[in-house]
Amino acid sequence: MSFLNLSRPTLVNLAAALETGRLSPPFSASNVANYIPAALNQGIVDELNRLNSIGVHSQHIAYTLRLLAEERRTSQALSDRVDLVWTGPEIAGSQSRDTAIVVRELFSTAKTSVLISSFAIDKGQKARDLFGVLAHAMETNPELNVRMFLNVNRPHNSEVPTSTLLREFASSFRQDVWPGKRLPEVFHDPRSLTLGVESKACLHAKCVVVDKQRVLVTSANFTEAAHERNIEAGVLLNDPVTAIALQMQFESLVTRNILCRIPGI
Repeated sequence: MSFLNLSRPTLVNLAAALETGRLSPPFSASNVANYIPAALNQGIVDELNRLNSIGVHSQHIAYTLRLLAEERRTSQALSDRVDLVWTGPEIAGSQSRDTAIVVRELFSTAKTSVLISSFAIDKGQKARDLFGVLAHAMETNPELNVRMFLNVNRPHNSEVPTSTLLREFASSFRQDVWPGKRLPEVFHDPRSLTLGVESKACLHAKCVVVDKQRVLVTSANFTEAAHERNIEAGVLLNDPVTAIALQMQFESLVTRNILCRIPGI
């Protein structure tokens, strides 16, 4: 259908011309020229005349055009809520946003809650650079609640007690990862520390949920390499329904003791 090639404003203008009688059959290139781009003129004329020949009234055509224009508006509104988030070489004309910039923006604008899930995290200065903005936000805003869901790995062939591994992780997190005095709540999946490979699992999800409004789902871990150098892809959604649903997924696992708080953090 030729109408599909028209922009939303053009659809609305054409509908208005049909409704008011400024444009009426028989349709010709000359009387449609005021409403349609020249390159699309003949196709629209042919379509309008075809509809008229089978008994479709101008008012009905106008109604259909307005429906199509509204669908375009709704689709654009949905598109505006979704951004591609990318780490890696930039491509000319790309509409993507940089992972590191998006994460810092999410952290700096958080008001009530931040949920972070990551399989791997950096230590040392790299970790302080990654989490510095969020740690500062926690210090300045007592209402801001931060929960992190992190994978705690058992070294290969290690039989060290789980309690020891968690104690070492907590100590490392406080000393080498988190740059602020006020600590987030940190959770892990106990299955990642089991000795038997048959029941072992890992917490592999990488995402951020802020204020139950915005959500970033990404392949990028919370490491400098993932945010600055690797090739990583994700989507940023400004969508409360999705944000709340994802947060509830994690919170329900906490409630059911599938994900557990790490002692000492």
